[in-house]
Amino acid sequence: MNIQFDNTYVSLPERFYANQVPALVPEPELILANRALASQLSIDSEWLESAEGIATLAGNSVPEGAQPISQAYAGHQFGGFVPQLGDGRAILLGEVIGTDGKRYDLQLKGSGRTPFSRSGDGKSALGPVIREYILSEAMAALGVPTTRALAAVTTGETVMREEGAIAGGIFTRVASSHIRVGTFQYYHTRNDVEGLKLLAEHVVARHYPAAQEADNPYLALLESVVSAQASLIAHWMSLGFIHGVMNTDNMTVSGETIDYGPCAFMEAFHPQCVFSSIDQGARYAWGNQPEIGLWNLTRLAETLLPLVSEDSDKAIEQAEAVLSTYAERFGEAYSKRLRAKLGLSPDAPFEVITDCLNLLAEQKIDFTLFFRKLTQVANGEDPAILTSMFTDTTALDEWLNKWRGATNAILDLTAMQSANPILIPRNHRVEQAIQSAYQGDHAPFKRLVDALAAPYEERPEYADLEMQPEPDEVVHRTFCGT
Repeated sequence: MNIQFDNTYVSLPERFYANQVPALVPEPELILANRALASQLSIDSEWLESAEGIATLAGNSVPEGAQPISQAYAGHQFGGFVPQLGDGRAILLGEVIGTDGKRYDLQLKGSGRTPFSRSGDGKSALGPVIREYILSEAMAALGVPTTRALAAVTTGETVMREEGAIAGGIFTRVASSHIRVGTFQYYHTRNDVEGLKLLAEHVVARHYPAAQEADNPYLALLESVVSAQASLIAHWMSLGFIHGVMNTDNMTVSGETIDYGPCAFMEAFHPQCVFSSIDQGARYAWGNQPEIGLWNLTRLAETLLPLVSEDSDKAIEQAEAVLSTYAERFGEAYSKRLRAKLGLSPDAPFEVITDCLNLLAEQKIDFTLFFRKLTQVANGEDPAILTSMFTDTTALDEWLNKWRGATNAILDLTAMQSANPILIPRNHRVEQAIQSAYQGDHAPFKRLVDALAAPYEERPEYADLEMQPEPDEVVHRTFCGT
């Protein structure tokens, strides 16, 4: 067998998961396999693309060594707590050790109903498969910690959604783990302190082994997750990324981005920008993400209190002390990334950043294109390429003077270029790839994946993918995969 499994999650008690075999599908066909990632996982690409490999990716064949399960977890969804969620349409095949020595989960998304399915068929439409492949691989290429895409397949069957019967697909997701804040909440709400302890020890061993040496490993675990999430959210925001559904069941303790349902990259900048069709109150708007990150981490801290100390008052005091570091950690990470995008020195006034964002919001300027063109201006190109984006150039000129006048403002141009991507997965291009895939044409999808694999490189053949959408191409809403 090609995949060498080394499973550890199934060594936890049976209440942590349910054994579940994927549902069979009639006619699976491979759309795309990630050869580079397969190599990193010591999986032979030729095997992966063979009939046997495709059967595995579709769930029709469970490979030797796999121990397929659906994981249990709970979660706050838009602020409301649901005590049991779990993998309702995903099955974890098992774990492998990559060539980098790290452990990874292999999970099939859209592989049928599980004991945690609340409604629906447990299947996935093809659109969410295409979307997650594009977005997760783009994020990886942008340098953002993220789950990855190993493969996308069609199933040869249709699934029923609001728009009617549409083609089905299965996505193979790779993750450092699928353990979420909501996983801890699942045991906390059941007063299962033993379960919490076993889960925490598993997470520490898998993700934060240095915490084992701390005086209080559980407090060190919380501190590690706080640090990882502060850094991650700052990275999202520096790229104009809006997660769209920052529920506690969509926040990993590993610090990887997970769940590419209603997410989007901003075009016209605004701090309260929202794309998600279900986020009616703008809870997860671009500018709200830091606050929501802390809110989610506070929910994690609540679950760890029985482990931190038997003295509840002391446990709360210690957990609050860790949570109080989040603002500074996020602020430092955010400032560093925005300074890099603007080519500012560490001691340049922060108001240069805030004035810039205010200017972009007032004139509804495309976030990615602005920083792309500012980088070109810093490289000596005609400032007209930047000023042409603005209706009120007087306000821009005032800001540019402030920007140029900042003490030792312009740093290494290479560093500025590495902070400002040329290509992002623009929403209309993702939508075009999805709609083409439904028509049986996977070329736009594959081209987009190829282009986004090197988002910081100048490649004229992909220049069209840099452009803003035409008015009739603008995507106003994005949707969850269900």
